[in-house]
Amino acid sequence: MIQENSATLNGLRVLEIGHFVAAPFCTRLLGDLGADVIKIEPHSGDPVRQWGEQVEGRSLWWSIHGRNKRSLALNLKAPQAQEIVLRLVADCDVVVENFRPGQLEKMGLSDEVLRGTRKDLIIAHVSGYGQTGPWRDRAAFGVIGEAVGGLRYLTNHPPGTFDLPPVRVGVSIGDSIAGLYAAFGIMAALWQRDRADGDGKSRSLDVALTESVFSMMEAMLPEYGKLGKIKQPTGGGIATAAPSNAYPTADGNFVLIAANSEPLFKRLAQLLGKPELIEDPRFNGNRARVENAAVLDQIISDWSSNFDARELQAMLDTSDIPASKTYTAADAAQDEQYRFRKMVREVQDPNLGEVLHTGIVPHIPESPGTIRWAGPDIGQHSAEILSDAGYSPTEIDTLKGQGVIR
Repeated sequence: MIQENSATLNGLRVLEIGHFVAAPFCTRLLGDLGADVIKIEPHSGDPVRQWGEQVEGRSLWWSIHGRNKRSLALNLKAPQAQEIVLRLVADCDVVVENFRPGQLEKMGLSDEVLRGTRKDLIIAHVSGYGQTGPWRDRAAFGVIGEAVGGLRYLTNHPPGTFDLPPVRVGVSIGDSIAGLYAAFGIMAALWQRDRADGDGKSRSLDVALTESVFSMMEAMLPEYGKLGKIKQPTGGGIATAAPSNAYPTADGNFVLIAANSEPLFKRLAQLLGKPELIEDPRFNGNRARVENAAVLDQIISDWSSNFDARELQAMLDTSDIPASKTYTAADAAQDEQYRFRKMVREVQDPNLGEVLHTGIVPHIPESPGTIRWAGPDIGQHSAEILSDAGYSPTEIDTLKGQGVIR
């Protein structure tokens, strides 16, 4: 049996001075793989504790968002806060923060001050527009990153089809992408610092929400730069490949069908009972199919509408054509593949009882991460964390009495 302490990042200590989504998502990824994450949050708690569906005043999102973290409720404006943070930093490898640029410096916690305690500290800054530039001080959340990054314009049906505003992806994807980039950058910096021939040096990471989203926009920028072409929304389809879209079913669902290679399209045409489509000049080759995607989608929709989603899926699977119903939460919770790979797990939350959590990505069979505990109460580990940092019980009680910690 693999022991819990064999997780890939066991021994790595991370201090999170973050809130909302981006930085906490980054540290959750690190915590899932075994890192010891100390989360500093205000006495009122991270705002995400109040988001989403609640059970007896407790957020179900927080159960997963705060998992594998130790919570220290600390008033960062208190005179004693700087000393506490620096004593924690002395035993940390990484600090992750997502205040506005310059905010930590105003608190007396600049990069230089932090590294005065640990000179090889890796510091990840996550912000709306980055630590430099004319827009660095602008307020921003993930949705703003999605807008400036170009994603929000593209998450829509083709222009002219209706006049509603561009839709949101459905989750805080801009924040999460930035969190992923921060986690990736942290591991790259640690590799350069700690490998056998590493330089042992500190590094600062500058991750912007806007740039994180912008970097995902495929050929949008080179197509504009070279051709003056502005990439347009395509609804459920793909601008560069066809057929690939969501098609209606008889029971009111939609099934994604991606048959955009020549062998796949040939098999789909046979399944539709329309082998003549293979030689039809409108659909002969991917470029032609893209140009006539609307016509092709209608042909497939007319066919798919005759079957319910389960029946249609079975037919497509038999023909080895990539396809899937658009999953709801219920579909995901019951999916045998997710269950087999433990991507859907029952986790015991002391406050909520049994809660379904998504599993850990990436899956590392030789040293897997674990869900050690669900999102903690505000300040649940304050005394424990300060004790580890060398504070006596009397000092801890004094700090509580002064309202410095909770």
